[in-house]
Amino acid sequence: MNLKYYYWVFNKIIPDRICDEIKRLGITLESGLAMTGGMEHGNLDIDKIKELKKKRDSHIVWLDERWIYELIQPCVNIANKNAGWNFMWDYSEHPQFTKYGKGQYYGWHADGSPQPYNRPGHPIHNKIRKLSTVLALCDKSEYTGGELEIYPRQTDPDKKIPKNDIIQVKEMDHKGSVVVFPSFVWHRIKPVTKGLRYSVPNWHLGSPWQ
Repeated sequence: MNLKYYYWVFNKIIPDRICDEIKRLGITLESGLAMTGGMEHGNLDIDKIKELKKKRDSHIVWLDERWIYELIQPCVNIANKNAGWNFMWDYSEHPQFTKYGKGQYYGWHADGSPQPYNRPGHPIHNKIRKLSTVLALCDKSEYTGGELEIYPRQTDPDKKIPKNDIIQVKEMDHKGSVVVFPSFVWHRIKPVTKGLRYSVPNWHLGSPWQ
């Protein structure tokens, strides 16, 4: 799919006090090691954890506060229209409070899958991820590394690619900024080298592509 815009940013749209409140909430809850598709905490042994950390290393907490949805969803609607994507979506997954410490990262990946969720009786059943969002909860002055980067080609960027093809979303250096992008767009979080990086990824679902 050819896109005019691979992402849309709302720079510092969420007030600092709200970001701090979300961070306080996330820190008070018990976190777990972030998973990738097909993995579950209950079946992880040492070898599987090592394999997981080749791709992703961060700690997360799932949130379900209604007011957090109400912060993010208007950004999704505006970006979806202004960027010209006009994707049909009707459900948001739980927001994910994510912490990256020194050395932690998330390698190249796309959030979406061509296969819809198979969860009969659940609101996500037969839906796919169409739009992704990330809310920055801290300023770049609080950590180094941890940059959000996007690869605009529809091929696996784990293969060697020209550095000039990589887009760094520098607006995410600012606390309270929200980035919205199609869930099929490849992206990564580079390793944090100092400090702690806090953010809230979220995914917005709709019926499979026709």
